[in-house]
Amino acid sequence: MANETATYRGWKRLPDNWFGHTVFSLGMVARVPYFGTVVPQVVVLEPGRCEVVAPKWFGVWNHLHTFHAIAACNLAEVAMGMLCEATVPTSHRWIPKAMNVQYTAKATSALRAVAKLPEVPDFAAVAAGRDLVVPISIVDKSGKEVVHAEITTWITPK
Repeated sequence: MANETATYRGWKRLPDNWFGHTVFSLGMVARVPYFGTVVPQVVVLEPGRCEVVAPKWFGVWNHLHTFHAIAACNLAEVAMGMLCEATVPTSHRWIPKAMNVQYTAKATSALRAVAKLPEVPDFAAVAAGRDLVVPISIVDKSGKEVVHAEITTWITPK
């Protein structure tokens, strides 16, 4: 894709293994330091899809020693942001404008956030701006959804 971002080109240049995912994720956290609070590791990145894992460690615990709700929201935003970086062409820009979150179960383990668009929009048709809703499912180690989020982004041409 001629209009792919530097972020997505960087992902594709790295090996698709633990080392490449770690190098990419460290670079991401260097650019967006707040993401580092959940120690995220991007494991899948392609247009329309991103998967990010995060360990359960004391920095994300709440008073019940489960994954804090706002830490899970941060993980959702990591997945959405990287999905947008892999999906929105350089001819356009994106910014989050709303987040709806449902906490469906206690998160007692490490988590995986899966952001996936039902279909990639035709960005050539986005002339004045439009909402793009990114659904994110956050699951625990057993695969049970513990958080469901939808982040609305505003897409405009540059």
